Amino acid sequence: MIFKQLFEAESSTYTYLLHCTDTGTTALIDPVIETVDRDLEVLQQLGLKLDYAIETHIHADHITGGRMLRERTGCRLAGPAQDALPCRDLGLREGEALRIGNLVLNPLFTPGHTDTHHAYLLEHGGLPLLFSGDALLIEACGRTDFQSGDAHTLYRSIHDKFFTLPDETLVYPGHDYEERQITTIGQEKLRNPRLGKGQSLEAFVKIMTEMDLPYPKKIDWALPGNEACGACPDNLPPEKERLCQSDRQG
Repeated sequence: MIFKQLFEAESSTYTYLLHCTDTGTTALIDPVIETVDRDLEVLQQLGLKLDYAIETHIHADHITGGRMLRERTGCRLAGPAQDALPCRDLGLREGEALRIGNLVLNPLFTPGHTDTHHAYLLEHGGLPLLFSGDALLIEACGRTDFQSGDAHTLYRSIHDKFFTLPDETLVYPGHDYEERQITTIGQEKLRNPRLGKGQSLEAFVKIMTEMDLPYPKKIDWALPGNEACGACPDNLPPEKERLCQSDRQG
């Protein structure tokens, strides 16, 4: 397997490259439109062809690079089937693994940040790798105060789907805002200030309710863009227009 963790600084988003060396099959998880050229350059440098662009959920803090990657590589777009997006090629469901060549990616339905959020679990060489999206972050978790979020639901997703995994499971989050790259299930069960050390549901809900976070600054144009798999909405800010020129011409 070839594995790379790639970072987009403006939204602090991690994109993950997975490549099966046995079959030549390649996927990107949660690509960002600002870094499509970077991702294509990485693929070219490694001599790889992109087969899948996979989403964990419909993002509110950036526009996905999925549509542009499909236009430029012919890859298939995949994401939670519950989103029911006609622009996607493949809907993913818990219990139905996605095979990236000989790599088996298992979707986990983990609502709470959004109501259709999915994480992805990969076992490689006996070591589980969890791509947790925005549900579980490093010593944090995703917001629950907009876009169908629900703190009760997120607590159950993390405890029932994530915290039941082996402690040594490597956790690769969808974001990090403090220059960190990786955590483990064991570490989050101990150190996560919102969820660790047996934090109760009631205490977690209180924490999330009292966070009083600002309105997401990109949500009004990121959501419609992502509901169209990365198309550029009419209300895109002028400084972002250059990102979608090839999309609108293509």
